[in-house]
Amino acid sequence: MVVLNIFLLIVGFVMLIKGADFFVDGASAIAANLKISKMLIALTIVSFGTSAPELAVAVKAIASGSGDIVLGNVIGSNTLNILLIVGVSAVVHSLGVKNNTVKKELPITMLITTLFGVLLLDNIFDKGMANNFSRSDGIVLLLFFSVFMYYLISMSRNKIDEDEVSPMPILKAIGFTILGLAGIVLGSNFVVDSASYLAKAIGISERIIALTVIAFGTSLPELVTSVSATRKGEYDIAIGNVVGSNIFNIGIVLGIPVAIFGGVGRISFSIIDILVMVVTAILLFVFSLNDRKISKGEGIIFLIIFVVYYGYILIG
Repeated sequence: MVVLNIFLLIVGFVMLIKGADFFVDGASAIAANLKISKMLIALTIVSFGTSAPELAVAVKAIASGSGDIVLGNVIGSNTLNILLIVGVSAVVHSLGVKNNTVKKELPITMLITTLFGVLLLDNIFDKGMANNFSRSDGIVLLLFFSVFMYYLISMSRNKIDEDEVSPMPILKAIGFTILGLAGIVLGSNFVVDSASYLAKAIGISERIIALTVIAFGTSLPELVTSVSATRKGEYDIAIGNVVGSNIFNIGIVLGIPVAIFGGVGRISFSIIDILVMVVTAILLFVFSLNDRKISKGEGIIFLIIFVVYYGYILIG
């Protein structure tokens, strides 16, 4: 079984990489065909598509009573999306961030992440309470997410004047996008299942598996998609993918299962886990605000924080 799982792990990574290439090319071509911004495509098709593994894991985990897996999946994935994915993408090439993204999408990301962090820390307001995440907390996140959806709808009405010619017809672009997404989702399933099996075989705790193996595995679609987009010069897709995925993770991946199946009691995550998630979202906004780009140096800062934080998790 160990040899088979190592083989499936490798197959999963190959499917992820090729799927991401197809997905980025298809999504970019759809935007060019429809004359809408690539940021809108990134915030909708790309981010929802790459968040599919997180949603699948969350529904399966909360339905089976594994609350730590659900929360760790979202906390870990959102932290990884910024520290690792933006970090690696910025090191590959500094990422230009559009003015509209700095003024609207990044503040929304920062606000919903901070709100999520506050909802997790009940004992800040009442020392006698244990930290938990209730159904009402999930509904609050869904309501906040509806504001983001309203923004997306208003954004979709604005056609852009682009002279860019689509590299492929619309039907071919849709086909590439679907094929790429299928490769990403299937590949990430292979990676998560195989890595989880191997981690459990060496006796790693559920919290650490959630924050590392599962969070990393379900963030692989975002990682390969953003790095692939950066290599192709599609910086809107690279940034929009991370921003949209983080918002979808909190509003949909966590909000919907919790609202349907009920809350998660007695959260085992430390205040450090929650603070790192919130601080990374704030840093992403601050770095972008400074000069409308994420430089290679700022990418390295994200990667250093990533190494320090995950070193703390594994040692602690």
